[in-house]
Amino acid sequence: MHRSIRFRVTAIAVVLCSLLLTMASLVIVLLLRTQLTDNVDEGLRQRADTIEAALAGVPIETISRDEDLLVQLVRPGGERESTANLRGVGPIVPAQVGLRTINDVPGRGEHFRVLTRAVTTPAGAAMLHVGINFDDVTNPVSIVSRLLFAIVPVAVVLLAVLVWWLTGRMLRPVEAIRREMAAITATTLDRRVPVPHTGDEIHRLAQTANGTLDRLEDAIRRQNRFVSDASHELRGPLTRMRGELDLDASRLVDSQHSRINASILAETIEMQRLVEDLLHLARVDGGADPLAVAALDLDDIVLRETRRIREAGRLVVDTSAVSAAQVIGDQRQLTRAISNLLDNAQRHARSLVIVALAEIDGYARLTVADDGPGVPPAEREHVFERFARLDNARTRDAGGSGLGLAIARDIVQRHRGTLIIDDDGRFAMRLPAATAERTGTVGMMHRLLARKVLR
Repeated sequence: MHRSIRFRVTAIAVVLCSLLLTMASLVIVLLLRTQLTDNVDEGLRQRADTIEAALAGVPIETISRDEDLLVQLVRPGGERESTANLRGVGPIVPAQVGLRTINDVPGRGEHFRVLTRAVTTPAGAAMLHVGINFDDVTNPVSIVSRLLFAIVPVAVVLLAVLVWWLTGRMLRPVEAIRREMAAITATTLDRRVPVPHTGDEIHRLAQTANGTLDRLEDAIRRQNRFVSDASHELRGPLTRMRGELDLDASRLVDSQHSRINASILAETIEMQRLVEDLLHLARVDGGADPLAVAALDLDDIVLRETRRIREAGRLVVDTSAVSAAQVIGDQRQLTRAISNLLDNAQRHARSLVIVALAEIDGYARLTVADDGPGVPPAEREHVFERFARLDNARTRDAGGSGLGLAIARDIVQRHRGTLIIDDDGRFAMRLPAATAERTGTVGMMHRLLARKVLR
């Protein structure tokens, strides 16, 4: 799973902070315990020196009445002398010279720090055990440990919140750049990403992105200008050629020459259509073909275009399922889209084209089907690409430049509609109906269209 930079930076900061604070807490506790223990040991040695010096003159029982001070003298034969708080208690620690901490003194629940040393008394050699209450060390260390245990998680959480906020603040310009880049299309290349005035890497990234957009806009503008200019220059000669061929066709008597003239005329017409398509695409890509929107009867356009196909005499065109449907849009461009759909059906149909139109759920839905070979399911999106070619009967040999369906979909999408091939293999166009203008989002879209904000 991909995580955002913000998440990763925060997670790394939390992990590192947790480790550092945990290590720092352990060091603090260890240093505190060591320092306090050293202080206790030093005081314990001084007590032991004083007690050892007093052994020759006074009994141990009288040395101290402090309940937190333990004194025990153990002779080699097992005889013991001790302060009153150890009366009847066996050796509190083994007879080994050194310092140790214990918490098993009978009748006492505290920890004691005990110093054991060998001493010489008037009665002979013995082991002296001197212990003092060690809770003055264990209790502060325990309190500090619990305090750190509570503070570290809180500090980590606060740090996580702070890092998350700071990272979001630092990455906000990057998100603004991303949103702007995502909104830029082929028709909005004049837009530029915001440049933060920070002088850092993000500032340079924004400048680089804008420089790239400048070059891209210039390249596409020059490309569109070339296509537009070339198409425009070709229209004149093609129009004159077609006129001359039409004139020659009316004068020719010889059948062979008539067939040749008809073939050349058909190719010229197809070339003229290709030039018109290229000019349309150049204008759309360059944002120079805004929609002239108005309320119009889509069924009138459909019936007029189907009549043109029917009059060619080659196909049966079934329009029995065409009913009234009104939309808001550009009549010229919607006529072109429907004409392209019907021309595509005419090229590939064997004998029948079926057209249906109806208003359904606030949308005008037009379907066009033919009895030709159909489009394989795997190619149903590919046919809407520019200059698309299929390996079956729907190829250039059947006529067409491979731009008609791409132009039709582009026009429909600019009218906030959809054009697909449905599960039944029909070309299905869906446009918001004008009757839906009174309701919700569709109505808002129609009002926007009516104000000519669509380009």
